[in-house]
Amino acid sequence: MRDLLKGAPLSALAAAALAGLLLAPTVAGADEGMWTFNNFPSAKVKQAYGFSPDPTWLERVQLASVRLARGCSGAFVSASGLVQTNHHCARACIQQVSTADHNHIKDGFYAAELKDEAKCPDMEVNQLVQITDVTQRMNAATAGKEGDAFSAALKEVQAAIQTECTGGADDTRCDVVELYHGGAYNLYKYHRYQDVRLVFAPEEDIAFFGGDPDNFEFPRYDLDVSYVRVYDKDGKPLNTKATYFPYASHDANEGDLVFTSGNPGRTERLDTVAELEYERDHALPDRLLYLSELRGILLQFTAQGGENARIARTKLFTLENSYKALYGGLQTLVDPALINAKRKDEAALKALIDADPALKQQYGDPWAAIAKSLDHYAVVATRYGVLEGSRSFIQSDMFTYARNLVRAASERPLPDGKRLREYTDANFPFIRQRLLSNSPVYPELERVLMRMQLVYMQRQLGPDDPLVRKVFGNRSAQQIADDLVTGSSLGDPSVRKSLLEGGQAALDASTDPMITFAKLVDADALAARRDVEANVSAVQQKNAGYIAQAMFKVHGTSVYPDATFSPRVSYGTVKGYEQSGQHVAPFTTMGGTFDRATGAFPFALPESWLKAKDAINPAQKFDAVSTNDIIGGNSGSPVINKDAEVVGLIFDGNIQSLGGDYGYDGSVNRAVWVSVGALKEALAKVYRANRLSKELGAH
Repeated sequence: MRDLLKGAPLSALAAAALAGLLLAPTVAGADEGMWTFNNFPSAKVKQAYGFSPDPTWLERVQLASVRLARGCSGAFVSASGLVQTNHHCARACIQQVSTADHNHIKDGFYAAELKDEAKCPDMEVNQLVQITDVTQRMNAATAGKEGDAFSAALKEVQAAIQTECTGGADDTRCDVVELYHGGAYNLYKYHRYQDVRLVFAPEEDIAFFGGDPDNFEFPRYDLDVSYVRVYDKDGKPLNTKATYFPYASHDANEGDLVFTSGNPGRTERLDTVAELEYERDHALPDRLLYLSELRGILLQFTAQGGENARIARTKLFTLENSYKALYGGLQTLVDPALINAKRKDEAALKALIDADPALKQQYGDPWAAIAKSLDHYAVVATRYGVLEGSRSFIQSDMFTYARNLVRAASERPLPDGKRLREYTDANFPFIRQRLLSNSPVYPELERVLMRMQLVYMQRQLGPDDPLVRKVFGNRSAQQIADDLVTGSSLGDPSVRKSLLEGGQAALDASTDPMITFAKLVDADALAARRDVEANVSAVQQKNAGYIAQAMFKVHGTSVYPDATFSPRVSYGTVKGYEQSGQHVAPFTTMGGTFDRATGAFPFALPESWLKAKDAINPAQKFDAVSTNDIIGGNSGSPVINKDAEVVGLIFDGNIQSLGGDYGYDGSVNRAVWVSVGALKEALAKVYRANRLSKELGAH
């Protein structure tokens, strides 16, 4: 699964390709690049494959593609708002509509009629409708500013642009997207849809067949698909007659040109050596140790009973996926070939600047400035990570609710440009949706997570830290967690609604212990955040922008920007590869699934597949690989042919592609996807989902 992807071993060829990325982008691998819709290399595609995607084709693909705001991609695949994405992308919804009596993760879900489609409590779907270049306005607002002043100006102008774009409409989302690490800025305007309903999901045993052992591997035998439907403001299926991808009548074949459109999360292909070294030596090891500890806690919790296993399964699934991907990233960065290639690359570009007095005067030494910011971050990173970052109390749903309520009360009355970015008019609808959702909260799991985070905070910050002393007093982590969870009413959406609508007065009057706790830690958390924003993020963004501008002077925008969880297009061909001296074919078959099955987890097939074995065409192509350049966030991306027809559904990459955070190696990097013929075959013959098959034209 490619969400939260962070890299893995990179070959010498990939390192060499990365070294040439800035200085000789035209010699990069033919299929390399996650391209923006307004800067797609159509001429390059035509030269390589004889087909040139024109503006009309690109606009159609843009409008038919969607982003799932929680971190995935998807596509409209019918005239009635039906969206195709991955099972693991809709997993939160599938879990949320499940109960102790109806475990849809385990048993699957199918709405035989429209009225049976189940509302996803907090899923948001975004459709990109417009891209505008706002670089000049962003740069003018921040010119001559440093540190706090730069950060404040950047936040203020970004909020102003986004507010102007939305016009106060909750069904419009506008994001100022930083490209080339601040070298350019585009405004992306989306239709925002928050009435999204689950239509179909297979059983986990086939959606994630092979489990963690097969994750990031190939051959694969996964039906990693789910279908959800977008509804309009009148509660009717959205009319997407003019903006959807039809299913192709046949599968793609080896050598076929295919495209993916999706939202790759983040890459670091344009990072400096100092940033990559910090990632290698500090950020990734710290994150992996934390995830290891959290994984152990969750495994212990799930071993205590079937219901515990059900309610914790989604968190454990996401965690294990993240760990494997992050570990791959560390393996990439410890290979000296990558850093050495990047160091040579930097030296060459730096020499170009130093040789031109005007450029030297304009940009100075941005690499040194970024390295200095990382020295500062090394001092404050632990506190930031534990209180505000990815290792904080946000693992707990109840704490996350509390923090969002506390901050909404203080941030929302401020002028839009002075707020934290999550609470601006453009961004707050997503948080509000989550606050008001009826997603279930499980107190027993919450207690375990809060206890773990309290112990972690005490160990990382030290027992003598003033905040730790205030939090713990004379109580243990277990006592605090029990008191917070048992005494809190934040699991009730009506309580959260009342606190949100009541504003600061309601928060001041609240005696809910989780609210009190969120207030207690928030001052320190915000102080850590503001420090990092002013002294690390602002410095890096400004100086990375200088590096990008120098790069533009040499090559223009013929280099694609790093991924930013914004819509991109990649192209490639259906193609196998060599691994350990063996050829890996580009397809598996549905018949091969039964050969691989052992009957024991994670290679046990669901009963529905065992019953349908004789009906399934064993030669039908199941999963496939292609050379498309993808990364985390591309999960759920459609694979389409030249006629903009669906021929597949991205759900993963092979182990070699995990190095995609830092470079691309076309000889072995592969996107992994479900073939359209397998989707049709399963819907018709395994699940007998006649209504859905008919809507997809799969009969």
